[in-house]
Amino acid sequence: MAIKIDKKITGYNVVKPEDKVAAAPVAAAPKDPRHAEVKQAEVIQMHESVERPETLVGSTFKVKSPLFEHALYVTINDIVLNAGTPHELRRPFEVFINSKNMDHFQWIVALTRILSAVFRKGGDVTFIVEELKAVFDPRGGYFKAGGVYMPSIVAEIGAVIEQHMKNIGLIHDPEMDDATRKLIADKRKAYEAAGAKKVVAEAGQAAADDSESSGFPKGAMLCQKCNTQALVLMDGCQTCLNCGYSKCG
Repeated sequence: MAIKIDKKITGYNVVKPEDKVAAAPVAAAPKDPRHAEVKQAEVIQMHESVERPETLVGSTFKVKSPLFEHALYVTINDIVLNAGTPHELRRPFEVFINSKNMDHFQWIVALTRILSAVFRKGGDVTFIVEELKAVFDPRGGYFKAGGVYMPSIVAEIGAVIEQHMKNIGLIHDPEMDDATRKLIADKRKAYEAAGAKKVVAEAGQAAADDSESSGFPKGAMLCQKCNTQALVLMDGCQTCLNCGYSKCG
């Protein structure tokens, strides 16, 4: 078949038969105008310019400390971003702390405003948990129900925020493998069978009662990793029956 060339030839190249076969699949693919421009969905991340909606969802936690006459009620409200899409996110937006005790009203108000400002700033806000849990009271800490040691009331507020972040999926606990769980169970059975329970001093009887109520052996010491009274001496090595921590590695 003859092809008439109406324009001036400015260049040429030799096309081999194998080149035509290789180029055929590319040329055969027609362009679908419906997919010519694929628009990406706009995913909203948390930042300080996000406006507060009329309604927020949240949770309220009760904090009862022996350092306070009345309980504290910590309310954490969340904002839902990209609702109804695969990119839906639930992020902390504001914090309120309420109590009948007005002795510490100023620092409680300051703490809630600073925490709310950090949450609204966006980014990775999980660091605030470790910062709060590292606050120590010069008068000493106390044991919560379950044998968990709290160095201060601020640290317990940090523990409450951590629990809330776990509930909404912002923080994930490292899962313990089956081998570690079996090892802890075997250690606990061996410890109880040996009858190596220590007698605690009268001054620490209240803390021992908390430990016993948590299901850990009486006389267990405080674990420096999980802050739980579940550290026992077995085979010459301190082993935690809660998290599996061992000083012997």
